[in-house]
Amino acid sequence: MSACSLDTLPAAPRVVFMGTPEFAVPSLLALMDAGYEVPAVVTQPDRPKGRGRKPVPSPVKRAAEERGRDVLQPESVNEPVFVRDLGLLEPDLVVVVAFGQILRAPILSVPRWGTVNIHASLLPRHRGPAPIQWAVLNDETRTGLTLMCMDEGLDTGPVLFQQEVEIAGDETAGRLHDRLAGLSGGFLVRSLEALTRSPGDRTPQDEDRATYAPKIDPAMTRIDWERPADKLSAQIRALDPAPGARTLLGDRSLKLFGASPAGACGDSRPGRVVEAGDRLVVEAGDGRVAVREIQAAGRRRMPVRAFLRGFPLEVGSRLGVESTRDQTGSP
Repeated sequence: MSACSLDTLPAAPRVVFMGTPEFAVPSLLALMDAGYEVPAVVTQPDRPKGRGRKPVPSPVKRAAEERGRDVLQPESVNEPVFVRDLGLLEPDLVVVVAFGQILRAPILSVPRWGTVNIHASLLPRHRGPAPIQWAVLNDETRTGLTLMCMDEGLDTGPVLFQQEVEIAGDETAGRLHDRLAGLSGGFLVRSLEALTRSPGDRTPQDEDRATYAPKIDPAMTRIDWERPADKLSAQIRALDPAPGARTLLGDRSLKLFGASPAGACGDSRPGRVVEAGDRLVVEAGDGRVAVREIQAAGRRRMPVRAFLRGFPLEVGSRLGVESTRDQTGSP
């Protein structure tokens, strides 16, 4: 069942915000800038990061504390103690954006009006934790933002509002992430303003059209140069900036970034380098792929030209094979 009331949202609702990564920050800031009362912000506990493994606050925590908001960091929002504490805040509405925990029925029942979630896809397409990367990986031309009523399923609740966004032909997952994050704040505020005027439509998701976007598996980062150039370009862009698409140059691991198809080729030898200058152009199973940036293991990411100054990579070299030199010796 949906956790949203069938009534209009109060004109000045008390809103508890739940979010964790950088993607959620614009929505939190937009809520506060629009004058909504935000008595508390809920985010994941500080997690150890870096070589020193020191606990690091989430981007949402930093943003909330800079604005003087109380921050709550339960290990699980579904613990009875936290459910009670949330109830003491008397929220009209809970807004969830990339929080990172599944909300169960007791916590969903706390806010008077209900709980809504912003998801970075046009639901029911790409439910799950990696909708942006899968949209790019599939070489899709459009995606968007969905505001949905949360239920106990994984991104299965009825849809309130959607905003469609075109995906550029050379767009990386990182750039698309930043664009959608930048749009999410305005989208959220406009949607809440509309819900104060009307209950709005609650459109059930069509299960026959539903797809799932799981986390990126490490095995998906390996580049198979036998695949078509358009598929490889999409793979490299979907894994840019993280975790990065990987290939081998001999026994050395390289990550490639900023890819695009680079035309057809005749006598193709998958993995063979045919251009090494401002860009690296490599033959695929069908066509060629151009990449703009490279990162060697233990080094920083850099443009191809800068990389080549410290690591010569000749035309005719082969990527993804044990031998780094094409036996024919020429492209």
